[in-house]
Amino acid sequence: MPYGPHTADDRERMLAALGIDSVDELFADIPAPLRASRLDLPEPEPELELAARLEGLAARNRTDLASFLGAGVYRHWTPAAVDQLLLRGEWYTAYTPYQPEISQGTLQSIYEYESLIAELMDLDVVSASHYDGAAATAEAALMTCRATRRQRVLVSRAVHPHYSQTTQAYFGGGLEVEEIPVVADGPEAGTTDLAALERLLADSDRPVAGVVAGQPNFYGLLEPMAEIGRVAHAAGALFVAVVEPVSLAVLAPPGAYGADIAAGEGQPLGIAPQYGGPYLGLLASTDALVRQIPGRLVGMTTDLDGKRAFVMTMRAREQDIRRDKAASNICTNQALLALAASIYVSTLGPHGLRDVATLGAARAAELEAALAAVGVGRLHPGPYLNEFAIRVPRARNVHRRLLDRGVLAGLALADVEPDDAALQDALLVCATEVTTTAEIERFAAALDDILSGRPPIGTEAGAGTDDPRARERAARSTTPTGAPR
Repeated sequence: MPYGPHTADDRERMLAALGIDSVDELFADIPAPLRASRLDLPEPEPELELAARLEGLAARNRTDLASFLGAGVYRHWTPAAVDQLLLRGEWYTAYTPYQPEISQGTLQSIYEYESLIAELMDLDVVSASHYDGAAATAEAALMTCRATRRQRVLVSRAVHPHYSQTTQAYFGGGLEVEEIPVVADGPEAGTTDLAALERLLADSDRPVAGVVAGQPNFYGLLEPMAEIGRVAHAAGALFVAVVEPVSLAVLAPPGAYGADIAAGEGQPLGIAPQYGGPYLGLLASTDALVRQIPGRLVGMTTDLDGKRAFVMTMRAREQDIRRDKAASNICTNQALLALAASIYVSTLGPHGLRDVATLGAARAAELEAALAAVGVGRLHPGPYLNEFAIRVPRARNVHRRLLDRGVLAGLALADVEPDDAALQDALLVCATEVTTTAEIERFAAALDDILSGRPPIGTEAGAGTDDPRARERAARSTTPTGAPR
């Protein structure tokens, strides 16, 4: 189709037909402060100067850090086959495959993805086209309300805060989200409080549609998922498991402990950590809920000639035209990211994926031992897989100072849960199969130096201090004139 932009005369004739003088009048109902304004761009520059400026901006990114950051997005080694196959041009412009006769490749790629994730989750049905783990979790919560015709959902406080916030944002029109507290102390500290859950479920005047819990949870701890599911089902509620997919190589899958719905973030499956996306929402359910699951479902059938064919199935037209009746209004096609996950899982296979999970767990145990050796212990005593919280005095301050020593010490939990006093001196740290022993030793040594008050070895005056002006003076003293900082 040729590209034919409208001319100025075309636009004038359209405005005249509408009886208005300017396109701006079409947006009069939008308050002025909310309207888009002109981009504040600098004056044009010669390409050579612009390239130098962009190189300077890029140089501000830190690529030398030993990273122990997880909190929902994880570093993993990705086989070269994943990115190489994604480079094939036929995947770039694939959109929703409405016409199966010309979309067999896209449909098959989604079918293979859904089949692989169903096996990983041990559930019957998997849908595609969810933006990320947070959106998939919110969709799962909405599914429980539609299926039970109840309006109240309980979400464990130990579910990722972003997932909980997104679920709150999705709910409205009388639907209600309530938090299940976590155990405050003892051997089960940091996990979902089962006694509190039972009390919340006992309110017969406000029946619960679904119970949402994570495995591992946000603090990296392993939850008693079978028991949570049993308590939820006893009250007539559905059970939603929010899972990390790589962990399913060594932990029981949602289907094994009775989850009705599973949601999660697919980023660990061959998708590199990026600046907020794009990511991949995983959503699966039992066959009993197939009419409630939103997104793309692809099935395999035969055509009139008896040949194998792939089609979108169980798809109501209101997904596209009667939005008020739709199970979900998500229409994006995440097929490229789903394809990346499919290639990653099939390339590694079940044994390779198990190796990824077990090596990450081994590295995390090594990290725990190294930190304990310098006097830094875990915040919660319960079992974990490859992520855990540590107690560090003045955690935010220490986190910043460790950056000066080349260590990204995970996540300061006070940044995401500022109202929880128990987390003000806590860092959430993670190790995966790409974490090295040298990085672990670097982290432990740097943390020991800071907590002991020792200055960093081999740095100029001012480096490693908490005074940003001192750090800037130190940087100027060691950066050649004209080099980007």
